[in-house]
Amino acid sequence: MGRSATLPKLTPQERKPVDTCARYLLNNAKYLKSDNYLKAGFPIARAVIEGACRHLIKDRMDITGARWTMRGAEAVLPLGSLYISGDCHEY
Repeated sequence: MGRSATLPKLTPQERKPVDTCARYLLNNAKYLKSDNYLKAGFPIARAVIEGACRHLIKDRMDITGARWTMRGAEAVLPLGSLYISGDCHEY
């Protein structure tokens, strides 16, 4: 992470979030044992996107007996993301 922030010559202000994240990961490395959690069957995501995709698409769309058309799936997925994010009422 540090190197990826150094190579493009980020300003100190631009680099600050990267340094904060790297420091957090280094300070908490002893707690970050995702390989053990995965072996135990716990549902974890290595990234926010991976978790969102799993939840929104697989859990919602992969229901036994469900038949989705592309049009139907494309209509349902945005509604699910609005509901999960808590933004449905505002929408």
